[in-house]
Amino acid sequence: MTESIPEYKTALVADLIPYARNSRTHTEDQITKVASSIKEFGFLNPVIVDGANGIIAGHCRILAAKKLGIEELPSIVLAGLTESQKKAYIIADNRLALNAGWDDDLLKLEIFELNNMDFDLSLTGFDADELAILLDDVNFDPATEEEQGQLDELDP
Repeated sequence: MTESIPEYKTALVADLIPYARNSRTHTEDQITKVASSIKEFGFLNPVIVDGANGIIAGHCRILAAKKLGIEELPSIVLAGLTESQKKAYIIADNRLALNAGWDDDLLKLEIFELNNMDFDLSLTGFDADELAILLDDVNFDPATEEEQGQLDELDP
């Protein structure tokens, strides 16, 4: 574990150096979706750089920022990482998010409610086919007495 304290500052996009061996790939469609998210919500997740402006995390967000013409980004400078820590974190930052799952019922409920609010669901990152499936399976009909009895028997 590194002992250095992260420094929060603004980074100039033009000064940031992509990690040449970044094993995470980004499609043009993904970059466009991230750019749309940034346009709607703002640039909320800082990029992480080393002490020499090398990108550790945030490659796709930086590409999206370039697409939007954003010249300065919030950043976190982690100058004290060893070379092995930096390499490992670049992989871990991308991989660990993939380990998360979804509570499908809650996701469907949230998507359904956003749809009823006339929110642009494409900003959630799901494509049209995924959204159709999520919206198609939502059932808010009142439960029958038998279904309610089954719920009552569940042990929270």
